[in-house]
Amino acid sequence: MTISVDLSLKPIVTGFFDDGSNTITYVVQEPAGDACAVIDPVMEFDQARGALTFEGADKVIDFIHEKGLRTEWIIETHVHADHLSSAPYLQEKLGGNIGIGAKVIDVQETFGKVFNEGTEFQRDGSQFDALFEDGDTYKVGAMEAFALHTPGHTPACMVHVIGDAAFAGDTLFMPDGGSARCDFPGGDAGQLYDSIQRILEMPDEVRLFICHDYGPGGRAISWETTVGEQRAANIHVGGGKSREEFIKFRTERDAQLAVPKLILPSLQVNMRGGEVPVDEGGNMALKTPINRL
Repeated sequence: MTISVDLSLKPIVTGFFDDGSNTITYVVQEPAGDACAVIDPVMEFDQARGALTFEGADKVIDFIHEKGLRTEWIIETHVHADHLSSAPYLQEKLGGNIGIGAKVIDVQETFGKVFNEGTEFQRDGSQFDALFEDGDTYKVGAMEAFALHTPGHTPACMVHVIGDAAFAGDTLFMPDGGSARCDFPGGDAGQLYDSIQRILEMPDEVRLFICHDYGPGGRAISWETTVGEQRAANIHVGGGKSREEFIKFRTERDAQLAVPKLILPSLQVNMRGGEVPVDEGGNMALKTPINRL
């Protein structure tokens, strides 16, 4: 698809940082209007106690109520492996449709096997209200948004573009953070490089909002950059680095990375659209498969 960006449309973007997972949730609102979308909401999980809380989600809800906004969409940029989604909780409180990339079906198929899910777990994306294909458009009030398929980190990764704002998920981090890992099932470093090039084809002025930041070198947490800054200075792909260079670096780097501490609960919940699985007694319960990842 040809990427056409409306630089004249400048949505208001507010970020909410989750210290436990270094995730940024975004509220994206019309510059003149009351419609909004929430992108990548977090549900806190205390793994030691098996306890779920919604402190971050409640802050988002309070903000939306205070601003008098209408929530039309709750968007997941991909099936996250490092935090649990609070999308159903937000939907219950605020309304809106929950959307994700259509390739979530591939993720469900892969991890349905890893977690030995039974036939009651539907692997058709039906846990979500909308499944986006590359180039699909949708409305947030009067604002037109479109979804750009950016596989590599996961098969279902998408960047969502609304006016001059693009929400990168895990495809790119801040310029001094580089890019996402590609060693999970379904990941591919070559695909990630190609996906990043699609992002870098957009105009320099496009604001790029990233999903995670870890403050490399001790700098303050940050989550907004631009396509121009990424093209010039991203430590993994900037300055014209080749596909071969990137694949070699990313493969070697990924082999040194630890598995995210919340990967097992996150995948089970997020491939269900944020719903926690239940056992035969109807109680919320999670599995711990051994030597499967």
